[in-house]
Amino acid sequence: MQTNFAEFIRNTPEGEEAAAIVQKCVHCGFCTATCPTYQLLGDELDGPRGRIYLMKQMMEGAEVTESTRLPPARPPPCRNCESPCPSGVTYGRLVDIGRKVVEDQLEAKGVQRPLGERAVRWALREGVSRPALFGPALKIGRALRPLLPGVLRDKVPVTRAPGQRPAPRHARRMLVLEGCVQPSMSPNINAATARVFDRLGISLVAAPEAGCCGAIRHHMNDHAGALDNMRANIDAWWPAIEAGAEAIVMTASGCGVMVKDYGHLLRHDPMYADKARRVSALTKDLSELLPAYQAELAALVRRAQDAPRVAWHPPCTLQHGQQIRGAVEMLLAGLGVDVRLCADSHLCCGSAGTYSILQPALSKQLRDEKLANLQATGAEMIVSANIGCLTHLQSGTATPVAHWIELVDDLLRIR
Repeated sequence: MQTNFAEFIRNTPEGEEAAAIVQKCVHCGFCTATCPTYQLLGDELDGPRGRIYLMKQMMEGAEVTESTRLPPARPPPCRNCESPCPSGVTYGRLVDIGRKVVEDQLEAKGVQRPLGERAVRWALREGVSRPALFGPALKIGRALRPLLPGVLRDKVPVTRAPGQRPAPRHARRMLVLEGCVQPSMSPNINAATARVFDRLGISLVAAPEAGCCGAIRHHMNDHAGALDNMRANIDAWWPAIEAGAEAIVMTASGCGVMVKDYGHLLRHDPMYADKARRVSALTKDLSELLPAYQAELAALVRRAQDAPRVAWHPPCTLQHGQQIRGAVEMLLAGLGVDVRLCADSHLCCGSAGTYSILQPALSKQLRDEKLANLQATGAEMIVSANIGCLTHLQSGTATPVAHWIELVDDLLRIR
């Protein structure tokens, strides 16, 4: 596809990247078959192909209006469309650039979102991304949970005891990202991960100064703030990396896909480019690390006659963002778990970071369709790999929803 970008974006790093992405698109339409919003709404502008054309027009100088804002804002950052694309269009990166162009152009014209909408977005950007603010806010939310509106009540999970977390004691060490919301919402996930790795002779170490991965700010158009989050994490991890940490373990696939992108996003920063590439190379999702220890785990697990029957929901950030498929299912099956994939397992559950709050109607519709397919498997439990998916799915079902590493931890502890 030919491009002729306007002066305001031509020859900028963002413009050059956007042009290269747009030029790959051949408008074949394979993406529409996997786009969750297109499946629900049936509108070409609510599919990747239509949005690419719309963003191309804006970057070529077409007038940006308030109505232009919606199509790039409405899709969840799921990247479902990237997997079937025969041309390798990195749509997720393009839509992040396109959203920022829309916001900047409207701001330059003095067009602002309604006050309530701006307040919600500010709270998400500034509150959720800061563990020191999010933790106390969640405690208040749990105390007031019965009084909260449904869309917020669904985001306040009940407390689960994390159990004992082993202190670092092994020569082999790996870093682990605590993140911004997971320590308060589900501390049991990283505690379970530490216990599993401890049984394998590996200590997981968290850098206290590391915080939000930057995804929240980046997807809400605060690209400068997101880069600051990235630099802070690199600084926090760097001493341990220099001391020989083998990997940076991600227990939330949404964080993993972001940290793996640090090298790309900081490529123009002379002080951080090399370090960012190193951090991205060291970053591994749990499902990339543990299969190498399947035989050891299988020897530690007591195989029960009534093995649990679980439905596996692969998050979009794992299967589309990181292109990791099949690893969790194979590992769990090797440990005696009856693990099942549901129909349309490639589609988004509707969580997608802040999407479930900013687009609650579409998000709930996607969640309910996903849960119907998951429950049709006859599973006794749903397992996934991202804190957002876990919380979102649990809000719509009485079936237990857990991180798959918690299941592995339970299997090791019942021996």
